[in-house]
Amino acid sequence: MKIPFLSRIFQTRASPQNTFWSSAYSFFFGLSSSGKTVDERTALQTAIVYACVRVLSETLASLPLHTYRYTQNGKEKATGHSIFYILHSEPNPEMTSFVFRETLMGHLLLWGNAYAQIIRDGRGRVVGLYPLLPNKMVVNRNNQGQLYYQYEKDGQTYILNRYEVLHIPGLGFDGLVGYSPIAMAKNAIGMAIATEEYGAKFFANGANPGGVLEHPGVVKDPARIRESWNAVYQGSGNAHRVAVLEEGMKFQSIGIPPEQAQFLETRKFQINEIARIFRIPPHMVGDLEKSSFSNIEQQSLEFVMYTLDPWVVRWEQAVQRALFSESEKRKYFVKFNVDGLLRGDYGSRMNGYAVGRQNGWLSANDIRELENMNRVPAELGGDLYLINGNMTKLADAGIFAKNNTNQKEGSK
Repeated sequence: MKIPFLSRIFQTRASPQNTFWSSAYSFFFGLSSSGKTVDERTALQTAIVYACVRVLSETLASLPLHTYRYTQNGKEKATGHSIFYILHSEPNPEMTSFVFRETLMGHLLLWGNAYAQIIRDGRGRVVGLYPLLPNKMVVNRNNQGQLYYQYEKDGQTYILNRYEVLHIPGLGFDGLVGYSPIAMAKNAIGMAIATEEYGAKFFANGANPGGVLEHPGVVKDPARIRESWNAVYQGSGNAHRVAVLEEGMKFQSIGIPPEQAQFLETRKFQINEIARIFRIPPHMVGDLEKSSFSNIEQQSLEFVMYTLDPWVVRWEQAVQRALFSESEKRKYFVKFNVDGLLRGDYGSRMNGYAVGRQNGWLSANDIRELENMNRVPAELGGDLYLINGNMTKLADAGIFAKNNTNQKEGSK
């Protein structure tokens, strides 16, 4: 069955009062202070930007995403709801849930916004989600103050209502459209691009700085001398060749050696600077210079708590708002499971389980579910909550001894 790219095309409404350019205010892009043009695509060609985007996108896409129903005892998975299958397994016939979430998260990190078209059936139930490119979307407000979305594709403009678009905005000033992290950090990324290009040109020139050829007399054809010199000595393939200078010519170097330009130090600083923008720990992008066994584990936990968790909450609330009806919002909710990322080493987990088991707030089946193991039947005690018999309330101290004394006296 062929699903159209856009389910419905509406007539253009009245002229909007406010317009929000969803490409994170594209005028922020452009020439950086280092002289390099920075946009989403040139930034992604930088290794550290690509690494940071991959870490966040793939981590969020790999998290289990379930739809739950509120119950009297807490919650349970709503496997019968259509949104459960769409979010967990297959949002559309062309994508898996992993690819869909990875794509939208990449859009969020590059453009500051993520959009997906919501396909609904005649009863208003969600039957599919399709990603939309943020740089082709404009968020408008009509004369009645209602938001609508304007999407450009193949030279045509499509108008989508608010309930037809899943919009996940990043950090922004108005709460409607997010700013692009790439645009906000274009100077830092431009510096990284400039240093990378400097290193590439340096080694392409045979790892030799540029210079001038000095001639004691008058040169009649300087272009010919320059071309012949470059043909023989320029480029990495001609490195370390012996130069022969005639007619009293001298070669004077005028380039700045990399050690004087602090090339390596600058590149290292830009890696940390860009990782800092995305709040990625250095060891997760391959910088192990200051890493150890103890601080890597702590940094990994802080990555989940302070980097990943805000994105997770942003996703959950946006999905809750866009995909559920007003009545369903009081009955259902979606939740990412990040417990697997917060798990410590095996010994620490076992010690924690032992404390919970002995103090009565974990059963055997609770522990087995956390370790992804099959449940123990209830008749074998899998759901029992046990407490340590040595622990009692202060007010009840001595009751057991008093009862024993009374029993002994009664037996005499």
